[in-house]
Amino acid sequence: MQQHTLKAFDADIDGMRSAIMTMGGLVEEQFSRAIDAIERSDLRLIAQVLTDEEVVNQQHLQADLLCNQILAKRQPFAVDLREVIGAIHTVNDLERIGDEAKKIALRGRGLEQNASRVSLPFEQVRAMSETVRAMLQQALDAFLRHDPAVAQRLIDEDATVDRLRDELIADLLRKMSNEPGAVSAAMDLVFVVQSIERCGDHAKNIAQYVVTVVEGVDKRHFAVD
Repeated sequence: MQQHTLKAFDADIDGMRSAIMTMGGLVEEQFSRAIDAIERSDLRLIAQVLTDEEVVNQQHLQADLLCNQILAKRQPFAVDLREVIGAIHTVNDLERIGDEAKKIALRGRGLEQNASRVSLPFEQVRAMSETVRAMLQQALDAFLRHDPAVAQRLIDEDATVDRLRDELIADLLRKMSNEPGAVSAAMDLVFVVQSIERCGDHAKNIAQYVVTVVEGVDKRHFAVD
């Protein structure tokens, strides 16, 4: 990481990175709790996810403010400017993962009283969510270490997540066709699967911002070499 003659500049950058990693850690926990909430139909966990969402939103505002203060006070350029802009994009994606986690948890309310939930493919949903959680961990690590190589791995992982989404939704649609009584519960899980896939997209985005910071090239719409 670049060191600056002005130590206050380094302190500002370190504070920005710390704020983003703190927010990322909470978002990861929120996402995990949301998956637990729908799997167990745990109303207490659902309430915790909603509380997490309020904290994540506050952390989003605080991290965004830090980034804008650096832009105003330090007027960074080159890699420093790219890092601050990448950080602004990163906190936006983290906040959106939090939004999706909230949506997942709220689906648990509909599933909680639904007798058909016992036949839903929660194991496959859990496996998909673990892949996405690992993607988020890798993306945050890449952000902290300025490692552009992670982006290509997450592009590959995202393709796997997309395939799992398609397979799960196809299975759930078949279930709805064959079991009319399971339509409501299966539809709730379709929305859960879609939210999990979007979380994977946001994790991939974070890793691709690192490529832009380090290499100065935006490769979000192209394969990363």
